[in-house]
Amino acid sequence: MEISSKVIVFGGSGFIGTHLVRRLSSDGVSVVSVDIKGPRERLDGVEYIFADVRDLRGFEVEGSVDHIYNFAAIHTTPGHPDIEYFDTNVNGALEVTDFARRANCQEIIFTSSISPYGPGEDEKNELTKPAPQSAYGYSKLQAEGIHRQWYREDSSRKLTIVRPAVVFGDGEGGNFTRLATMLRKGFFIFPGRKDTIKGAIYVKELLNAIEFARNHRDNYVLFNGSFSEKYTIELIVNTFIDNHFKEARTFLVPQWALMSIAKVCGLFNFMNIGIDPERVLKLVKSTNIKPGWLERNGYVYQYNLEKSLADWHKDSKFN
Repeated sequence: MEISSKVIVFGGSGFIGTHLVRRLSSDGVSVVSVDIKGPRERLDGVEYIFADVRDLRGFEVEGSVDHIYNFAAIHTTPGHPDIEYFDTNVNGALEVTDFARRANCQEIIFTSSISPYGPGEDEKNELTKPAPQSAYGYSKLQAEGIHRQWYREDSSRKLTIVRPAVVFGDGEGGNFTRLATMLRKGFFIFPGRKDTIKGAIYVKELLNAIEFARNHRDNYVLFNGSFSEKYTIELIVNTFIDNHFKEARTFLVPQWALMSIAKVCGLFNFMNIGIDPERVLKLVKSTNIKPGWLERNGYVYQYNLEKSLADWHKDSKFN
């Protein structure tokens, strides 16, 4: 790719977007970061544009657009009324693909989610029939369809769709950060079970996998962004403790008891851990994700759980 061409990152101020912009910029790519929020960091040579993906009718950039990353989304669950997921995720897909047509851009990389698979203990791979049960999951599945429609319009187009599992790393502020916060306070409470499988991937590994997929010979790739190894909540917690929080202790509490505490006393919010009853329920539901496409195509992982946590800790001490 010529340095003069541009790469646009919609959602460049988000967690994954920030890491992507940083990586592209360090590789000498001319990057345009587009978001409704200000960037978490400002890098020399990166063009930052304030824009709302729900309405890109007046959005333009100078010069040619080599490819587009569409990372813009409303994704935190719980946290938003149902309509907001559709408003941003579906309308955003329509607007980004319309912009790609106007700009004559022939490649899009779209981050979807594992939510379209729906809940369940059974293993999900890329051939599993989607069965979403949340507004977020439905909105992401619809957004995938909008991007596929764009792709089918022209045989020269290229589309990569990644369905990431839980993504963690520097700046995440989500499930793994909350877990680290609890362990820093000296404890972790298992809500009724320890064997919940949690599909996960380190943010730097996810970017490696995306680059691997978009450079594949096929013009259309849909893949699950997850580690191959099945990590249980117990294994994740113990890896944190063994390597970073050796004084922390764990407790197994019946789910009903923990839910009662969360509902009646608001204990977790009081302790500034950021866990509510819905998040407690998420801890007992497996996300059993198989990265079938990556495995079949010989992808070599750079990180595992232990290496990921060590790298994250080096970068930011889990902040």
